[in-house]
Amino acid sequence: MTDSDEKLATENLAMVREQMSKAAKIAQRKVEDVRLIAISKTRSADEIRPLMEAGHRLFGENRVQEAAGKWPALRDAFGDVKVHLVGQLQSNKAEDAVELFDAIHSLDRPSLVKALAKAMDKLDRRIPCFVQVNIGEEPQKGGCEISDLPDLLQSARSAGIEVPGLMCVPPSGVHPAPYFALLAKLAKENDLSGLSMGMSGDFESAIKLGATHVRVGTALFGART
Repeated sequence: MTDSDEKLATENLAMVREQMSKAAKIAQRKVEDVRLIAISKTRSADEIRPLMEAGHRLFGENRVQEAAGKWPALRDAFGDVKVHLVGQLQSNKAEDAVELFDAIHSLDRPSLVKALAKAMDKLDRRIPCFVQVNIGEEPQKGGCEISDLPDLLQSARSAGIEVPGLMCVPPSGVHPAPYFALLAKLAKENDLSGLSMGMSGDFESAIKLGATHVRVGTALFGART
């Protein structure tokens, strides 16, 4: 890691936080109420370290196996870091996920509720799980159907899984604001306060519409090579 790597990471982090502050101010919200998850999927430990040296401590990964290969050592080096799983989770990886992550943002089906509850009981470790909603009703995307949301929430709560809120990935190529607004409406209807929504290209819009967690990768790390 060079001084220029750390300088760039510090500048990118400051720029994103400034954009977050402006969006929160417009929405008459406190920026402290919005958590910034730095999406470090496909990034090496050497690429992640400059952002950690700049003071950031909350990261997001898409795959259990990839995260397991780099985060134990980074945790040892930096201590108080938190890592969230933001990608799809196979039921057979539930135990590994519960052991490795501090939160999961992709609970989307009854079979995964059962697998996570079993893993949490076995490991005696409870972690919060956002329910992912297929907000654009896209067959190729993960997430529960909107009509299935109440039953899935009831199932998770009955299994002793803490559900802090909802997560979505809006369809690409269209304005995301209506989808963010819909997720906020669904959360309110189901007495949930957490909203995991917004990425590098649209996190300001998400904050204006109530996001509590934004998932930002490219704006922090730069374009993938």
